Amino acid sequence: MRRMVFSTIITPSAILIGAILAITVRADDSLQRPVPFIFDTDIGNDCDDVLAMGVIHALQSRGECKLLAVTTTKDHELAAPFVDAINTFYGRGDIPIGVCRSGVTPGAGRFNILAAERDDNDFRYPHDLVSGQEAPAAVAVLRKALASQQDGSVVIAQVGFSTNLANLLASSPDEHSDLDGKSLVKKKVRLLSIMAGAFTTDHREYNIVKDIPAAKIIASQWPTPILWSGYEVGLALPYPHASIELDYAYAPHHPLAEAYVLYNPPPHDRPTWDLTSVLQAVRPDHGYFDLSAPGRVSVADDGRTTFSEEDNGRDRYLIIGDHQKSRAIEALVQLSSQPPTQQ
Repeated sequence: MRRMVFSTIITPSAILIGAILAITVRADDSLQRPVPFIFDTDIGNDCDDVLAMGVIHALQSRGECKLLAVTTTKDHELAAPFVDAINTFYGRGDIPIGVCRSGVTPGAGRFNILAAERDDNDFRYPHDLVSGQEAPAAVAVLRKALASQQDGSVVIAQVGFSTNLANLLASSPDEHSDLDGKSLVKKKVRLLSIMAGAFTTDHREYNIVKDIPAAKIIASQWPTPILWSGYEVGLALPYPHASIELDYAYAPHHPLAEAYVLYNPPPHDRPTWDLTSVLQAVRPDHGYFDLSAPGRVSVADDGRTTFSEEDNGRDRYLIIGDHQKSRAIEALVQLSSQPPTQQ
């Protein structure tokens, strides 16, 4: 009886397929899903921060990111509680929240007061953090979140002032990590996505101007790639007010829609500045935006930002073309208005 011998024939096609699969695996590893995500916000100064949080929670429900922590750069006691109220609304009230005590923009703003709003003696938007004075310092929250993650995996979206991240760079080793701040960032962070500056128009952008020294530190010292969404990008993508009036009606009270109305009621179409940084950070390959050539951003003493092209430069900035606008707006509307899940 003849013995049947089976052998594997390795053809050039098989080698090519194997190489493609290996490249795909490496690419998937570098773009980890869900993306470990930190949101640093000056919530209360504009309603785009609030809509951006809706985008983040929708992306987490879709398995595309995981919100590790939220840190605030607006120094008012209701900023952190309103963050907690939003997270709780989306079923994620245990997300750590950190605060800074910088004295920058210390007023309540037009909508953070929703954190204290009550109906029949109960919070309209349930939450258990009632004052930012009870929250830990942002740097401690950032260091703990970073230390817990795989090397080179974390994406940070900074959509407020650079205060917290500048303080992070200057931080010392602690119980969470024996690395100093800059070394910890370099080890753990893959990308910093910033809504700040202006690159196709002469504009002293708000997030830079409110803490110029901190912005200069980030521009000069941050050790990982930075993606900048300038003033002109969000301005080109106004949020359609009809969505505020129609798409959030699934809840009798919705923190995003109510914050938008309190800030500047319809028929106002508010720019989507902060939303753009979140969208591109989590979905870099969807073609919502183009990117500049690599280079380096610098911050002047008056708060103006300048981009200089450099081979292998650390920085790029977002570019929005006319052919991309309607698709980007649709994505932002659909994500921000997506109903909560309990994932």
